[in-house]
Amino acid sequence: MIIKDVARATGLPAKTIRYYEDIGLIRPTRAANGYRHFSEEEVHKLTFLGRARALGFSIAECRDLLDLYNDKSRASADVRAIAAQHLEDIQHKIDALAQMRDTLAHLVDACAGDDRPDCPILRDLSG
Repeated sequence: MIIKDVARATGLPAKTIRYYEDIGLIRPTRAANGYRHFSEEEVHKLTFLGRARALGFSIAECRDLLDLYNDKSRASADVRAIAAQHLEDIQHKIDALAQMRDTLAHLVDACAGDDRPDCPILRDLSG
């Protein structure tokens, strides 16, 4: 398969596919004309990467997950540890966003939104 077909099959932009090649996550072969040729295995890896990235895994985590996927003697505990840490990171982000939402909601409620210059939102932002 050439990159255009792989992009269509995986839903990944060609630029992302080239980036994954540049950082060594995939290794398509090159034809005599310089075109990349992707095996079914490379297409599968790209699908895997697309799904992992959609779940928010970092490139480093994706690399580790791919290594574990390819290691038939892997322990599922190793995979679980990566996913559990990622889940914990997501929860921290959710908690931080909820705190931001609550603070901003309080400030919006405190602001009269009238013609007066006094604004609790600007006062809070200025420290």
